Amino acid sequence: MMYDVNMVRADFPVLDREVSGHRLVYLDSANTSQKPRCVVGAVEEHYLHHNANVARAMHTLGAEATEAFEEARGKVAGFINAAGAEEIVFTKNASEALNLAANTLGARLAPGDEVVVSVMEHHSNLVPWQLACQRTGARLRWFDITEDGRLDLAKAHAEGLIGERTKIVSLTWASNVLGTVNPIQSIADQAHAVGAVMVVDGSQWVPQAPCDARASGADILVFTGHKMCGPTGIGVLWGRGALLAELPPFLGGGEMIEIVRMEGSTYAPPPHRFEAGTPPIAQAVGLGAAVDYLAGLGMADVHAHEQEITARILQGMASLDFIHVMGPTEMADRGGAVSFTVDGVHPHDLMQLLDSRGVAVRGGHHCAAPLHRRLGIQSSSRASGYLYTTKEDVDALIETLDWAHDFFTGRTRLRSL
Repeated sequence: MMYDVNMVRADFPVLDREVSGHRLVYLDSANTSQKPRCVVGAVEEHYLHHNANVARAMHTLGAEATEAFEEARGKVAGFINAAGAEEIVFTKNASEALNLAANTLGARLAPGDEVVVSVMEHHSNLVPWQLACQRTGARLRWFDITEDGRLDLAKAHAEGLIGERTKIVSLTWASNVLGTVNPIQSIADQAHAVGAVMVVDGSQWVPQAPCDARASGADILVFTGHKMCGPTGIGVLWGRGALLAELPPFLGGGEMIEIVRMEGSTYAPPPHRFEAGTPPIAQAVGLGAAVDYLAGLGMADVHAHEQEITARILQGMASLDFIHVMGPTEMADRGGAVSFTVDGVHPHDLMQLLDSRGVAVRGGHHCAAPLHRRLGIQSSSRASGYLYTTKEDVDALIETLDWAHDFFTGRTRLRSL
């Protein structure tokens, strides 16, 4: 069946909205995706008819809630080809999942050990490792980038970035600013060759493309529900079963325990060891519905559509000489986030003016301040489509960028709105 973006859009009522008298053009999906009716309906159905706490209430509603929660875990496991549902840990978001990784893996660090990240990381895959190194005396090192926005592998090799002192390598699969897709598997091979653990932030990749966690080279993979048509308030940490079994708890409290005495406690096996307290139950149910929705569309088709839309954005921006795209301008090894600057226009001003014409983009440092500093700029604008984005949305973006530049600079151009 051919991918029909107009049929997909019918599942997202918000896309029928008008903003300031203009048709909504939503191009901020790298920030958060919109939610289809089926996801909202699944959350509503759970709260209205099956609401109870999980793994503790021994009545009918409790059994139904527990079954729905664990069923969602199984769906997520299948979606990323985990070895089993016990490898899936639910968190409140990807940031919490990365903090879980940094705290539990970080317990193994000692002075002289090294953790390797990159300059293109989201703050959520940087600050937790900074904290872990501060606590333990380990050293934080990082990949630089090339002029075209890719990891500088040659420089890393020359510097011996990954070596015998390396204990953890933690990288984004796809940059939320540059759109760069990193060679995770080959870097994981380097990490494993020196006995290091490979952590991958998949927040910008898992929603966009088919994902095989076990084949990726990652030992731990994290992502978030709200960027893949799911609810806010839920993230996922996948870990290889043997590794999870070795790790200590992250948070203490109900349901992560085995036996509790005043003198000390023992802990449940994964994944429950890492899920203290009442988990995001309804959010997990919603994420399960989102996984069903994406699987029904086919992730290969979702990825093909994303690539087509991103290529059109890049092509349109290339036609405007006052726009400067950050990161790769070719589609090889590229994701859907397109960050850019506009001559003479501050990103915050641009974001507001585009919004006045119904076009939603993001302006700022996109939680990647060190990357912007590395590029010599304070902030940028970002456009990001998703499975519901149309060619007409992209054309509206390009036309509105042209108009906005004229508005701010007074430059006369041939086209106008």
